[in-house]
Parts: sequence; structure tokens; C-alpha cells
Amino acid sequence: MSGEFRLLIARLIANSQDLSEKLEVAKEDLARHGLRLAMAEMLDFCGNVLELELPEGDPALLRMLLDKHFTPSDLLVAERDITIPHVFVSDMDSTIISAECIDELADFAGIKPQIAAITERAMQGELDFESALRERVSLLRDLPESAIAECLETRIAAMPGAGTLVATLKEKGCRTILVTGGFHQFADPVAGQLGFERVVANRLEVDQGVLTGGLVGSITDSGVKKAVLLEEMESLGAWAVSLAAGDGANDIPMLEAATFGMAFRAKPKARAASDGWIDRGDLTSILQLLGIPSADWVTR
Repeated sequence: MSGEFRLLIARLIANSQDLSEKLEVAKEDLARHGLRLAMAEMLDFCGNVLELELPEGDPALLRMLLDKHFTPSDLLVAERDITIPHVFVSDMDSTIISAECIDELADFAGIKPQIAAITERAMQGELDFESALRERVSLLRDLPESAIAECLETRIAAMPGAGTLVATLKEKGCRTILVTGGFHQFADPVAGQLGFERVVANRLEVDQGVLTGGLVGSITDSGVKKAVLLEEMESLGAWAVSLAAGDGANDIPMLEAATFGMAFRAKPKARAASDGWIDRGDLTSILQLLGIPSADWVTR
């Protein structure tokens, strides 16, 4: 994400019933804030996506004004042509899957409220991620390892559109990586189910069939998430385009480093740091904002 002022492109999905009326009001507000709209039209190949083009302006201001007039919306604002990415790096919990794995695992130990409260504060950016993670994991000590398999089977489900998003991007030649502050014991099966090509995660320590309350190896935190994205980009070259998706504070460095950083049903700090958001639709809205028509989607 850049602070330079240059050509801006915004793609927006909002309520179609009053879209024209809201657009006229938004145009006047944009003009009052010095944002000159050069073009506004529906994409031919993605009929419910409105594309706006501005010769110059502040992308953060544009996002704020569009949010003001079109909430709830799905939105992407870019300072370059919007193209299919070469690399997709995504968070897992509450982004690709509909749960926070550690919270659901804690439910088996009868301590979900205590752990969920810590999780929420960490997601909001109020706690240091590593300290919060180690504190929560320590509370799982002596939980049977079998609870992981049971949790996967009964509590963990893919977000609507996740399989189609990953499969379609792969079909278009995009490399897909799942990077999470959660655990390999959950992320590996999820990645296998959805088709992610690489997984970066933490690992719960297990001894004689029970959790020890510790972790094995280094911590996957916000810095690691960003480093994974940059590493993948470097392997392709300076020309490569990246897409990142996440929802919490520990996703912010990754979202900021990506060509297109997308906040999915995100916490306020992550949403504010992103190039766009999905607040209205499911994960296939990302495909629409990228300009991939539904006829080209690989449905899963």
C-alpha cells in the first residue's frame, strides 16, 4: 500500500436496488473532497461490480467515502490495474474457516470463555500475539490429542466460497499459501481439503497422547506472515502481483505488504489497514472484484 497519489481504481459490490441513487450522492461527496471521478460503470464480465476510475487521489480517503455511502459493501481500491494475482497468502481462522480453532479446542477442555476472551483481545491488537498464544495454549495442558480430530470433525468448516476461491485462483496459475497463527494439526487438514499448496503454522506439543500446554518450534506471528508473503513474491520477481486475506491485527503487516490486501469480515484495525474488504458477500466476492466472471470459477 502506497501513500503516493496516482491513478485510482475502485471496484465495489453493494445493494443494487438503490445503487444509482447512492452513486450520484457519492459523486458529489467525492468532488467536495477533491476526488474527481473520471469513470463509473458496471463491469461487463462481472455484472454486479461497479468500477470507478479516478485520475488521482488518496486511496484511504476514497475507501472512507465509499464506505460511508455504500455500507455494507465488498470493495477493492488499487493504485494500479486490478489483475489476477500470482500469489495468494491467506490467514485461516475466521477467514478461510468459520471458527477460531483454539477457542473450539478449549471448549473440549471446558475453558472456552477464558480462552475466547484472550483470543478476542489479541485479534483486536490489544495483546502481544506470542504472549497471548502461549498463555492460551498453556491452558490446554492435559487435553487428549483425540480432541483435535473430534474438533476438526465437528466444529471446523470452510467459509462459504473458500474452496471455489482457492481452486479458481490455482486454475488461473496463482500459487496458494495458508499461513496462520493457529496450528498445523488443524491447518494441514484444512489445506489438504481446500487445495492450498503450502502451510505455515504453529505446532501444538503432544506427549503420550495428551497436549503438554507447550508449542514445538518457532512462533508463526504477524512478522512471519509478512515474511512468507515477501519470500513468495521474491521467488517470482518484482513484476509479481500478490493477494492477501485476513481478519485480525496479526494479519496487518501481511495485508499492508500485499499488492491487494483484503480484510474479510475483519476487526477494525485490520480493515483500516487493507486495500479493501469483504463485508457483504462470501469469499467468492474476491473473485468478482478481481474481475473473474462466475463462468470461469472452479466450484468446490
